[in-house]
Amino acid sequence: MSAGEVAASELLTGAETGLLRRALLEWGGPAHCSDQLAVGMGFADEQDLVDQCGRLRAALADDAPLAPVDWARTLLAVEIVFVSDLAGTGVEWRTTTGLGDEPTIMMLRSIQRKLARTVKPYYGKSPRD
Repeated sequence: MSAGEVAASELLTGAETGLLRRALLEWGGPAHCSDQLAVGMGFADEQDLVDQCGRLRAALADDAPLAPVDWARTLLAVEIVFVSDLAGTGVEWRTTTGLGDEPTIMMLRSIQRKLARTVKPYYGKSPRD
């Protein structure tokens, strides 16, 4: 494990990790991302976003430690896919995930608070290695 890497179980509940995993899956399905937005989220392009979301989902499932940059990418990708109707799932969130907006935003706020210290170096920046 490299410096700063931390596993989901050290920070989040199982339900919170499950929400992150489910939200990342949206990028390979109903969500539509431009290359420019993907780069802003810290990925090389849209295809890299989809590929990395698969890697991040697997790491979360395996409770593998993630670097702070990966936590920042995960959080930003989840925030956008949940809220944005232009790029993410947006108003179709309940339909595609089976999760209601209210419980999702409440859990997302909890995740944001718990990850704040880990992702702090990336506030106001594009998460890059």
